[in-house]
Amino acid sequence: MISVVIPLYNKEKQIAHTLQSVLNQTFQDFEIVVVDDGSTDESITEVEKFSDSRIRLIHQQNAGVSAARNRGIEEAKGELIAFLDADDEWKSEYLASQYYLYQKYPDCSVYACNYEFCDSEGKVISTIIRKIPFAGEDGILSNYFEVACCSHPPLWTSAVMVKKQAIRDICGFPIGIPSGEDLLTWARLAIQYNIAYSCHSMAIYNTRNEQERSLSDLRKTAPPDLKSVKDQVGLALQHLYIGHRDDNQKKQLAMYIAFWYKMRAVVNLNLNYRFAAIKCSCKSLAFNKKKLNVYFLILLSLFVPYSLVKRILK
Repeated sequence: MISVVIPLYNKEKQIAHTLQSVLNQTFQDFEIVVVDDGSTDESITEVEKFSDSRIRLIHQQNAGVSAARNRGIEEAKGELIAFLDADDEWKSEYLASQYYLYQKYPDCSVYACNYEFCDSEGKVISTIIRKIPFAGEDGILSNYFEVACCSHPPLWTSAVMVKKQAIRDICGFPIGIPSGEDLLTWARLAIQYNIAYSCHSMAIYNTRNEQERSLSDLRKTAPPDLKSVKDQVGLALQHLYIGHRDDNQKKQLAMYIAFWYKMRAVVNLNLNYRFAAIKCSCKSLAFNKKKLNVYFLILLSLFVPYSLVKRILK
């Protein structure tokens, strides 16, 4: 049996559609664990409209999406756990595809597939996934960090299934991280376990359900170094790097850390936080001195007017 874990917080307009996409699966040996994270709208009412006995609704005080997922992991009865966010959806063959990977690649503990974006107008946009290490429709993603540095995230929460013991061994999703907690989780899993991957797009990331924020709004709320004073994800990735001994994987992880700080530098520069952008650029170069575009970011930070910086980054 597969346990489907859905963290729920104020998604009254989306949760019914998401649940229906699970119930419509061709693979029917599953349970659905919905963890209500203190919703204040009618989300719970929408869930309770479903009479399927496989749906279990768990309540907790608001503690964040990681805490909700971790609660779902502990409540799950199955040894395989598939994650699904409350505003995303699966194609009807999703669970069958993931279970196929589980059977075909018994030495793997993580199972992932490609996915699609659906925007506010209902337009479907494909992901860009580069440097897949195998030929054919599926295989083992042995170079996760390399792929992640040049693609859309190859692992996305609503397109990942894991063995329960594997996710518990890394202590689940990290608590108290406002952004990037999922990327850190996949990195921790990729360090320890093999990942089976299908190139078929079987999940849909509904970007139409995200509220777009203008740059001016972001600047009003963002502190001087992105969203937090302490870069918990970056520090945790460095801790993984220091503690890892496999030279090849350590080299890939270094590239990934450099990529992480380059992206932080870009966001800081977009917000006109010059010092923070330079600091992140230097951290990026500490892990990969060959990335010429990072030197370019430093030059932009030092010498280029903000109006021109925005045009260049756009």
